[in-house]
Amino acid sequence: MTDQQGVCPVLLIDDEKHIRLAAGQTLELAGHDVELMSSAEGVLGRIHEAWPGVIITDINMPGMDGLELMRSIHAKDPDLPVILITGHGDISMAVNAIRQGAYDFIEKPFASELLLDVVRRALEKRRLTLENRQLRFELEAQSAPGPKIIGKSAQIQQLRRLMAAIADTAADILVMAETGCGKDLLARFIHEHSQRRDKNFVAINCGAVPEALIESELFGHEAGAFTDARNQRIGKFEYANGGTLFLDEIESMPMSLQIRLLRVLEERSIERLGSNKTIDLNLRVIAATKVDLLALCEQGGFREDLYYRLNVLRVDIPPLRERREDIPLLFQHFALIASNQYGREVMPLPAERMHSLMLHDWPGNVRELRNLAERYVLLGESCTFDFDNRPITLTGAGLGMTLPEQVERFEKMLIHTELGRHGGSIKDTLESLGLPRKTLYDKMRKYGLDKSQYK
Repeated sequence: MTDQQGVCPVLLIDDEKHIRLAAGQTLELAGHDVELMSSAEGVLGRIHEAWPGVIITDINMPGMDGLELMRSIHAKDPDLPVILITGHGDISMAVNAIRQGAYDFIEKPFASELLLDVVRRALEKRRLTLENRQLRFELEAQSAPGPKIIGKSAQIQQLRRLMAAIADTAADILVMAETGCGKDLLARFIHEHSQRRDKNFVAINCGAVPEALIESELFGHEAGAFTDARNQRIGKFEYANGGTLFLDEIESMPMSLQIRLLRVLEERSIERLGSNKTIDLNLRVIAATKVDLLALCEQGGFREDLYYRLNVLRVDIPPLRERREDIPLLFQHFALIASNQYGREVMPLPAERMHSLMLHDWPGNVRELRNLAERYVLLGESCTFDFDNRPITLTGAGLGMTLPEQVERFEKMLIHTELGRHGGSIKDTLESLGLPRKTLYDKMRKYGLDKSQYK
């Protein structure tokens, strides 16, 4: 819950220069990251729902005063702490402001210790608020029916936050990810968490439909539009009206059809083949690709204007090798699904086999892991991991790391994995790893691992 420097920001607004500078110096000497402003104009543009800091503002200021600023801030985030600086005659006003949602007030002139104490408590409240929000969001994401974004890594937490922000907007989305990362699942997740959830989710793989048929698949046709068109056909665009259309492998779409897709995105209407009647559309388009579309544009394989039209909101799904700490959770999830599907009991995965999963590079990403989990449920201990004896190779985040950095990364993954397997039990974890208790605690402290996160 901190900024890039690891310090929570404090925004201080006061039109009196000597108070602003003195209070700012006090906060800076105490280690806070302070931004000083002489007026309330521009404050709202600096904050958002995940902003980790607090606001300190004078009540009486020219233009927007402190109370008006507080109300505007709380319209964006009612839980963001606002501390008011009051003059001698403003006490009753400040008390009333607390009833309206102010965190606290400080009367001029104020002691440095009082200011620091109020700010410390306000920042702690803000930290707890944001942590609770994240926990609630994760619980809702895991317990809700339908597609789930599973994982505890920083990349997946960031992806979930992004989905929470954009899923219910009307904007089209471009999803970029390697094969097997779950582009179709993410598209379904977006649809299910939007107001379009009760309408159709329609998926088409642009690389799987023959070029001669894809235009008819997307736009539909009237009877007699061409030789084999005996009956009227509703196309994917029209069938997805009111809902979501997912265009996978968009890079495979023929250039001639890319022009028509661009027009659909801009005009939100289509005409069936063989018809002059315009059909208005209200749908969201999610396009997905496994290639660098901009590079493909430079090579002449994709229209640049279509790329920029699709790229209004871009979502990147990280490959599995860049979020290895999610592997145990994903394996368990897929194994439980397979267990229910095949009526087989899930045998606990031995530590050494889990370690081999953590070392594997996963070129097939989550799809490869899911297939392996299903195979393990069906075959049990006789299931061979065909990568067990492969040499370890480093790609992605592992490239360019020194040997000590690689060792630390692997050590952290092992401890993380064993804590997860044993539900945060220190006794079981140190036994499986063969470590003394003090050594395990020291390493957990070093890597920021908390046993309570695994219970």
